[in-house]
Amino acid sequence: GLSQYSSDPRTEWDLSSYSTREQVLEAVRNLRYKGGNTFTGLALTHVLEQNLKPDAGARLEAEKLVILLTDGKSQDDANLAAQTLKNLGIEIFAIGVKNADEAELRQVASEPLELTVYNVLDFPLLSSLVGKLTRVLCTRIRERSRKETTGSAVKDTPVNTGPQLSPTDLKISAVTSKSMHLAWSPPLRPPKKYRVVYYPSKGGTPKEVVLEGAVSSVQLSNLTSHTEYLVSVIPVHGSAAGDALRGVTST
Repeated sequence: GLSQYSSDPRTEWDLSSYSTREQVLEAVRNLRYKGGNTFTGLALTHVLEQNLKPDAGARLEAEKLVILLTDGKSQDDANLAAQTLKNLGIEIFAIGVKNADEAELRQVASEPLELTVYNVLDFPLLSSLVGKLTRVLCTRIRERSRKETTGSAVKDTPVNTGPQLSPTDLKISAVTSKSMHLAWSPPLRPPKKYRVVYYPSKGGTPKEVVLEGAVSSVQLSNLTSHTEYLVSVIPVHGSAAGDALRGVTST
């Protein structure tokens, strides 16, 4: 799958969109570069909410890897969003081009950094990374798969999303110039955690609240007045995230 981002992430194709190498290469050739801002944190949140879910082709039993390609310093909190993915067992590789901030790349990427952080001076030089990166990715997938199966003959059986894993009926109330209250109906199978992510629709730093799975409401404070906010409530079940609830409202 592939997404591009500036201030508004956009999915170009999902994991399930193409089934052959030739189809993927054709899609890459037809891809138009998306210029603009560099909201890397927002992009990583988009990948988790939109690209790494079963409806987009993600399989619960498959290894999850994200390759971040950026040519500038993030204008929002990329480290917070990256840590959320890493806490879910998603491995991040970070590739910087031109003016990318190497310190930020090292914060975002997974360990070991000597295998997951790369930097090149210009876009044409990305081709020099293909061979090494391919070998590293394949090796990491094999290593992670072995770690998960060693020492146990029983594996969790993946379950479907829907009412069993996903909350419903998001209600946004008590909206003021600086705050709002969120409430939702929990799924049939309670999650371990909820991630509540909210940010201005016209671009801004995403903020996140992490709640225990038994909680089904939260008060968001210190908001900016006269601002439209996008809100996502994401249930986290072990190493998988169910379908997010989304809403929009203005302070």
